[in-house]
Amino acid sequence: MHLNISQQMKMSQQMKLAPRMIQSMEILQLNMMALNERIEQELVENVTLERVEKERDTPVAEPDAADFSAPVDDREARELRKDVENRELVAGNEKNNESDFERLLEISSEWPEDNVGFGGLQRSSNQISDDMDRQHDVMSNMTARPQSLHEYLLEQFSFFSIDPVQRQFGEYLIQHLDHNGRMQSMLPEIAQQFNRLYEHQLTNEQADDVLKMIQHLDPPGVGARDHREMLLLQVDEHLPFHEVVETLIRDHLEDVAFNRLPLIQKATGYSLDLIKVGIEQMQTLNPYPGRGFEQRPVQRVTPDLALEQDDTGRYVVRLLDEYVPELRISPRYARMLKENPTPETRDWIRRKIESARWLIESIEQRYNTLRKVAQEIIDHQHEFLDKGPEFIQPLKMQQIADRVGVHVTTVSRAVDEKWIQTARGLFPLKRFFGGGTQSSTGEDVAWDTIRIKLQELIDKEDKKDPLSDDALVDSLAAQGITLARRTITKYRKQMQIPSSRQRREY
Repeated sequence: MHLNISQQMKMSQQMKLAPRMIQSMEILQLNMMALNERIEQELVENVTLERVEKERDTPVAEPDAADFSAPVDDREARELRKDVENRELVAGNEKNNESDFERLLEISSEWPEDNVGFGGLQRSSNQISDDMDRQHDVMSNMTARPQSLHEYLLEQFSFFSIDPVQRQFGEYLIQHLDHNGRMQSMLPEIAQQFNRLYEHQLTNEQADDVLKMIQHLDPPGVGARDHREMLLLQVDEHLPFHEVVETLIRDHLEDVAFNRLPLIQKATGYSLDLIKVGIEQMQTLNPYPGRGFEQRPVQRVTPDLALEQDDTGRYVVRLLDEYVPELRISPRYARMLKENPTPETRDWIRRKIESARWLIESIEQRYNTLRKVAQEIIDHQHEFLDKGPEFIQPLKMQQIADRVGVHVTTVSRAVDEKWIQTARGLFPLKRFFGGGTQSSTGEDVAWDTIRIKLQELIDKEDKKDPLSDDALVDSLAAQGITLARRTITKYRKQMQIPSSRQRREY
């Protein structure tokens, strides 16, 4: 094998994104709430960036070179130098947090123990009382944490008068229930783990007695070992036909799920009417008794856009930027550059001003791009807004990108997590995109329209003789929409519509 070392020249093209371009893409992808957070963060980190009060009649223009000749007094220069020195001091002392903490402890030890506030000013008892009242009001208005399922069960279980070891095992067993109140492991395994952890000699019979106590707690169905037992625990023995319901759950749960009523009739001897009554009572049972204690946070949506109609009836997109602060470059720091500060200070100010200007231009570019993209989307989907969801048109992001004159990834970032307020409700911009097919007449039909037509056919069918997937294909073909059977089956499952056998009514 021959080894050789040599030098070669090679020409190649590479695309590298400038920091300014990266920032523009990041700003474009932010929704209204995230943009507000980003602006607030920049206002804290960049002192040359400041907000413009919107109640002013005349807007303050961004300073140019002519503004730099304004005089700066000694106080402003001292404040600027102090600001820069403090920032450098903080940056240089990041590794000295322990010594800073020790100095704080020494300072706190020198304070008198009486009511002395910051600056050595003694606080009166009335001031302290007012502060405590305000804190109490804040705490009173805070939302209380809801009681969890395990806390609710432990509270009920505490009223049982039982052996201490069994009580401890009951609390241990409750903590091992999942969020639906169902056991996650076999009872002998949990009892064995309990004995090994707490060095007890709890028998399987004692463990079973404790489980039966837990199964009598509220909500009904907790402490079940499987799905079938969870339903059986909820059957009230005092209700009529409870024996029929127990038989259906114990022996024919799968047959009920697949609507095989004649098979149940043959196996049990019950009439179809009696089986239907039992199934109706089964539908009142809760297969997930613990879900009532789950509290999911409500997702708050703030629209970025709104629609208005002009005199011609055309929908016009309007940006909802009332809550976004208007920004500008601080005139004070712009004038500082004309006072011949130190080179370090001058470089620091220039970097901060440049960063602030990039942010302002990125936000303005975001507004322009979002407005153009949204307007093109609305112009394409005006029938959806006029007539309803059934008239939505197929639309791809590439079509909007070609019309606006941007890359398709720019359209994707522009519509990501953006919402628009319309007369028909609040919609994400991605709602207006989707594929489709062509009808027999050559007209484009969106997949959402096909789903709506499919739902209409199933709603109008004879439930004693429901339409099969092949029959649905023929019905849509009669309306000029030709689709394969597997496509109909796929959409039916996506829409969580049962098969024709499961939809049949006996």
